[in-house]
Amino acid sequence: MATYIVLLNWTEQGVSGAGDSLNRAGAAAAALRKLGGKMKNVYWTMGPYDCVSVVEAPDDETVTAFCLAVGGQGNVRTLTMRAFEKAEMQKVLDRLK
Repeated sequence: MATYIVLLNWTEQGVSGAGDSLNRAGAAAAALRKLGGKMKNVYWTMGPYDCVSVVEAPDDETVTAFCLAVGGQGNVRTLTMRAFEKAEMQKVLDRLK
């Protein structure tokens, strides 16, 4: 499965319900499992993003559906990046030869 980094910012609705953020993270992990993915980690952070999630999904469409579903609840906005592990990056670099 591919790895993705999902950066999250709380909306005003998300901030006002911050006390429920642990439950929301659990619900998000369950929703991702239902789509065929896996939530590896969630971190609540200081700085420009409120949370960072590391997720695995079988394809871009799955992680996109997940982010749309989570964002559609109105608590967060997401920014998603595909992440490559060392072996995956080596395959990319091998194509440059």
